[in-house]
Amino acid sequence: MRGIVYTGDKAELTDELGLRDPGTTEVVVRTIAAGVCHSDLSVVDGTIPWPSPSVLGHEGAGVVEEVGSAVTMVKPGDHVVVSTLASCGMCRWCNTGRPAWCRRSMGNVSQPFTFRGDPAYNFAATSSFAERTVVQQVQAVPISKDVPLESACLIACGVLTGVGAVLNRARVDPGDTAAVFGVGGVGLNVIQGLRLASASRIVAVDSVASKESLARAFGATEFVDASRTDPVAAIRELLPTGGGEGGGMATSGVDWAFECVGSEKVLASALEVLDWGGTCVAVGVPAPTAEVPVRVTHLTHVDRGLIGCRYGSSRPRHDIPLLVGLYLDGRLMLDELVSRTEPLEGFDAVVADMHDGKLARGVLTF
Repeated sequence: MRGIVYTGDKAELTDELGLRDPGTTEVVVRTIAAGVCHSDLSVVDGTIPWPSPSVLGHEGAGVVEEVGSAVTMVKPGDHVVVSTLASCGMCRWCNTGRPAWCRRSMGNVSQPFTFRGDPAYNFAATSSFAERTVVQQVQAVPISKDVPLESACLIACGVLTGVGAVLNRARVDPGDTAAVFGVGGVGLNVIQGLRLASASRIVAVDSVASKESLARAFGATEFVDASRTDPVAAIRELLPTGGGEGGGMATSGVDWAFECVGSEKVLASALEVLDWGGTCVAVGVPAPTAEVPVRVTHLTHVDRGLIGCRYGSSRPRHDIPLLVGLYLDGRLMLDELVSRTEPLEGFDAVVADMHDGKLARGVLTF
C-alpha cells in the first residue's frame, strides 16, 4: 500500500505500508483525497513532536470499505469525511456536546500500520496520506455523494477549525468587527465563518500581498499587507473608536482577533489590536514551548480576553453535515479552497508552494 511516512527526519513516499484489520467499532476508509495542512509539516520540522515512523495526513475524505462487527454509524460504500476527533462518547464533555474537550481524543497514538514490516504509528488518529486507513466509527461522518471528495476532505480540518472558531468558540454576533491574522487554509475559513456570522468588518492580515484577492473573495472587507505596514497601527486606523483618551490605553481596534499562524509575535499583535471588551482567539499551533508576553492590565482594565481553540471546538457529527448543507446551498465555499491537486508523487511540490504562500490548500488525490 502507498502512503507518505514520517521517518524521523523527513516525509517519504513509500509503497511498503501495511494496515491491520478493523476492530469491532472501527472502519477502514479508502482515501480518495487529502488536504496538506501545516500541522503535517510541523511534524516533519519538529514543531509538533511525534514518534516515527508514522503515516502522515489528517484532512481526508473517502469511501468506507470495511466495517467492524459492532459498527452502526456507517456502511461500506458510504462517502465520508474523516474527523481527527476519536472521542469516547461516554465522558462528561462528550455528553454535553463538547467532544473536542474529550481527554481521550487527544493524540490517540496507535500503530495500525506497518512500514517495511515493522509497526508504524498513525497521526492525529487519522493518517489520511495512505491509500487506506482505519479509524473509529465516530470519526467517519457520512456526507452526500453530491460533494466532490477533493473539496470535502478540507472540511476534516481547515474548515472545521476555521469556521468552528467563529461559530462555536467565539460565537461572534452580527455586527461585530474582527481581524484575521494569517490567510492560509484555516484563516480563509475563519473569514468565511465571520461572513456567515454577519460580522460588519473583517480585516484580513497577511505578509503575502497576493492573498488579498482570495481573502476578499471569502468575505474580508479590508486587507492589511503586514510586509509593508504595522498591522496593529493599520487596523486601529481602519477602525477608530473615538470618544475620550482612554487613560492612555488603546481606544480603537476590533471586537475579535483570530491568530491563525501559530506565531508568538503574531499572537502579541492580535492581542494589541483588540478594542475594549475584545477577545483574541488563538487558533494557530506553535511549538509546545511557545509563550506570549501580555500586559495583564491590557486585559483586566478593559475586559479584554485571550482564549484558545482546539479544532474549532467542533462537534464533527453535527458540524460536518451542517457545513455540507451550507455548501450545497451555495453559502460555504469549498471548491475555491482547492488551489492545486496532485497525486501522492506531487507531495513535495505542494509543500514547496505552501512555503511560498501560493496555496489556500493543496490536495493529494489517490
